[in-house]
Amino acid sequence: MLKKELKKSARKRFLDYKNLQICIMLTKTKNTSQLGFYSTFEEQLNHQHPLYILANKINWQQFEDAFSKHYSASMGAPSKPIRMMVSLLILKHVRNLSDESLVEQWSENNYYQYFSGEQLFSPKPPCVATELVEFRKRIGEEGIELIFKESIRINGKDGQEGTLSADTTVQEKNITYPTDDKLYKKIIHKCQSIAKVENIELRQSYTQTVKKLSIVQRMKRRKGGNSIARKASKKIKTIAGRLTRELERKLTAESLQKWGSDLQLFQKVLSQKKEQSNKIYSLHEPQVKCFSKGKEHKKFEFGSKASFLLTQKSGVIVGALNFSENIHDSKTLPSALEQHQRLTGIQATEVFADRGYPGPKQINGTQINIPKPDKTITKTKRNKHKRRAAIEPIIGHLKHDHRMLRNFLKGSFGDAINVMLAASAMNFKRMMNLWKEGKVSLAQLFPELMNLFFQLTNLKTTF
Repeated sequence: MLKKELKKSARKRFLDYKNLQICIMLTKTKNTSQLGFYSTFEEQLNHQHPLYILANKINWQQFEDAFSKHYSASMGAPSKPIRMMVSLLILKHVRNLSDESLVEQWSENNYYQYFSGEQLFSPKPPCVATELVEFRKRIGEEGIELIFKESIRINGKDGQEGTLSADTTVQEKNITYPTDDKLYKKIIHKCQSIAKVENIELRQSYTQTVKKLSIVQRMKRRKGGNSIARKASKKIKTIAGRLTRELERKLTAESLQKWGSDLQLFQKVLSQKKEQSNKIYSLHEPQVKCFSKGKEHKKFEFGSKASFLLTQKSGVIVGALNFSENIHDSKTLPSALEQHQRLTGIQATEVFADRGYPGPKQINGTQINIPKPDKTITKTKRNKHKRRAAIEPIIGHLKHDHRMLRNFLKGSFGDAINVMLAASAMNFKRMMNLWKEGKVSLAQLFPELMNLFFQLTNLKTTF
C-alpha cells in the first residue's frame, strides 16, 4: 500500500514538472583542464578557417544565461549542452542542411565539432535529429531572435547604419498545390483513420468507390470527359461530407472533444466557395495564405509573408519578421522598424522601399522614401533608390542558400523562426566570406590583441 502511494506521489510530481515544460535537467559543465594525452582541435585545425574564427567571435555565454531557465536544475535526464544545440541551429541554416543530414555530418566534420564547443574529436552523432525540434520549441521565438541579434552584432559597425532598404517576399510552405479534389480525398482518408482509431464501424468506407471516381477524373481531357469528371468530383465531395457527419453522430462526447477541431476544419473546407476569402488550402497547415505577386512563372504562392530590412551600404540584414496574415506591404513597416530598434538599439533615419509601399511618409521619426517621378531629385537620393534593388538578390540567397525556398517547420511558429534563422545564417555567412577573402582588418579580427598592443604602448610612454 505504501509503495502504491509513493508511486502515485512521484507520478504526480513528474506531471507537474511536465506541465511546466521543465522535464530535462540542465547538464553540468565539462572540466577541460586536462582532456587527455591527445592533441586538441586548437592544435590541429586551421586558425584562419571561417568557422574557427566565428566560433571564437560569438558570445556563447549569453545563450547559456538566457536558455538555462528552460531546464530543471535537479530533475530529468541530463540535457545536451546549450552551446551545442545553438551551434547546430546556426550550422543547419548556414550550410543549408536538414536536421538529419546535419546530425550525420557533424560526426564527420572537425570544424563543426569545434564550433559546437568540443575540444576532441567525437565519432558519435551529437543528438537525435528530433531533439533539434524540441530545442526550437523550448527556446521559442524569443530565443531565435537572440541568435539573430548576435548575428547583427558579429557584423560590427556595418550593422549600425541608419539608412535601410525594405522589401517583402513570400515564404512558401511545404504543401502540395491545393485543389478541391485533393482536400476532399484527404478528408475521406482522415475520417477513415479516425474511425479506425475510435473503433467505429462506418456504414461504408468508400475506399473502392473513391478509387474508381479518381480514375474517371483522369479522363477529363477526353471527348465528353469534362462533364463526367465534374460529376465524379461532386460525388467525392458528397462522400467526404457524408463521412464527416457520420463521425459527428457516432463519436462519444469524450472523442468529440478530442477530434472536434479536425471535424470543424473538415466542415469549413466542404462549405467554402470559390470567391471566398480566408480559405483553407491545407489540412495540416490551415494557416497558409494565398499570395499573388504578379510573377509570370508562378501565378500563386502559398505560405506566409516575410519582411526584411537591409543596411544600404554594407548589406547586413537588420530586420526579419514573418506575418501570418495577408496584409499590405506598407502595413508591415511599423512592426519591422520596431524589431530593428529593439535588436540594434538604433532608430533608422530613412527607409527606401519600392512602389508597393504607398502610405505614410514617416513612421515614428523614420522617413519612408518611395520612388516617383521627380525632376528636382538629388543625385544622392537617386543613388539610394537604385541601391534599394540590392535587397532582391539578398532575398534570392535567403531562399536558395539558407532554407527559405520551402519552409518545412510546422505552423505559424515554424514560419516565424525560419525567417529569423535564415537571416541570421546570411549575416554569419557574410562575415565568413569576408574572413575567407581576407577583407577584414586585424583590428576587427583580434580586438583583444589590439587592446593589449595599445596598453603596452601606453606603458612605454609613461616610462
